[in-house]
Amino acid sequence: MNWKITGRFIATIVSVAVIVIVINIIGVALLIFNGGRNNLANGIAYSSPEDFTREFEIYLMEDKDKIYISSDGEKLLQKKEAWIQVLDEAGNEVYNFQKPMNVKNHYTPVELIHAYKYISSETMSTIFVAEKNLGNRNYSYIIGFSSEKIKRNVFSYDVYNFDNSLRIGIYIMIFLDALIALLFGYLFSRRLTKPLVNIVKDVKSLSEGEYSLERKEKGIYKEIYHNINNLSSKLESNEIERKNLDKMREEWISNISHDIKTPLVSVKGYAEILSSEEYDCTKEEVREYSRIIEEKSDYIKELIDDLNLSTRLKNKALTLNKKHTNIVSLVRGVVIDILNNPQNSNVDIDFSATREVIDVDIDEILIKRVITNILYNAIVHNDENVAIEVKVERKDRVHIFIKDNGKGIQEEELKYIFERYYRGTNTGKRHKGSGLGMAIAKDIVETHGGIIKVESELLAGTRVEIIL
Repeated sequence: MNWKITGRFIATIVSVAVIVIVINIIGVALLIFNGGRNNLANGIAYSSPEDFTREFEIYLMEDKDKIYISSDGEKLLQKKEAWIQVLDEAGNEVYNFQKPMNVKNHYTPVELIHAYKYISSETMSTIFVAEKNLGNRNYSYIIGFSSEKIKRNVFSYDVYNFDNSLRIGIYIMIFLDALIALLFGYLFSRRLTKPLVNIVKDVKSLSEGEYSLERKEKGIYKEIYHNINNLSSKLESNEIERKNLDKMREEWISNISHDIKTPLVSVKGYAEILSSEEYDCTKEEVREYSRIIEEKSDYIKELIDDLNLSTRLKNKALTLNKKHTNIVSLVRGVVIDILNNPQNSNVDIDFSATREVIDVDIDEILIKRVITNILYNAIVHNDENVAIEVKVERKDRVHIFIKDNGKGIQEEELKYIFERYYRGTNTGKRHKGSGLGMAIAKDIVETHGGIIKVESELLAGTRVEIIL
């Protein structure tokens, strides 16, 4: 994986380098081509002093064997700060314009060649030579430019050796360019891809369950490192939560098994007594044993019903039977039912409402179950002298408050209060049930589109708020 990423970056950088070189070559070629194109100036097309000299013939005139240049030609020479000298076939001067004082009036062929190749110390001019046919005679003309503006270097070379040297030089240059591109590409790619390789390794580690990663958040990948650290922290936290949940599930299964097994033993034992021919039970005994069997059977049925309801709520397979209901009457009825139970004769529950009628569309049976579960928890998780307050009011929505002054819930346990299988550490001897009560209450409220909140302080009590 490391070499694949590095190789791709090297290939990318080399490709970019090659493209840049090609673009530069094309650019230079275009500049040369454009530089070689003719530019028009005052009727003469030229791109170099040599072209200027060659095209200047259009300004050479003859009138009755007299050679001269037109006024446009004079203006052009003045503009270019150049001079002209026209020679006949014998090399004698027949015309000049702006010629320096030290320029010769006659040239032999050798002198003309030397004047063309080298800058004369007398004239300090760089000259160019051209010719024009006027009438039946050929005239040569020299145009000189200041050597400060126009330079000429004349050199000679062996074409064969030059071509070979040029070819070898190009090959060496291409090789060196490729070598440099590969070297810098490799160094740059290593620097750029090393963090990527570490990131790939980190992702792989996370996928394999190693969540104790912590990277320094710096460089161009600072944000990625930050996200990896954040993800690692969350996954580690989720893993701890999962293990805690698995532990609670195992404990819950053990508790449920015990809760079901205990009444089953009683049911089986009393059923054996009633069905055995060895025992001659009185009517009172039969009635008592039958009552115990029925009571234990009801308890087992409640556990199974809780499991079934919890599963249906979790899988969103429960259909609500909503009705327009006075929530005040419903909550008051639940409180009365609990107080009428002889087992709760000593329980202190204070009920109040801001108005007598507060209508809301709810499933009456399920909301009764919510209120019952919460009140039941307030009773069984606290001492017998616990005081419970129940209040119903309408604000923007319907609010039901259930508050007690009991033992409260520890902060580390509060976050598990709505988890399935959680029973808590304050469960006393009076507590019987599936451990699904609060989870069922939360699912029912949320299925109604509501919210349930719990606040608690150890040794100060617990406050539950239901919003519908």
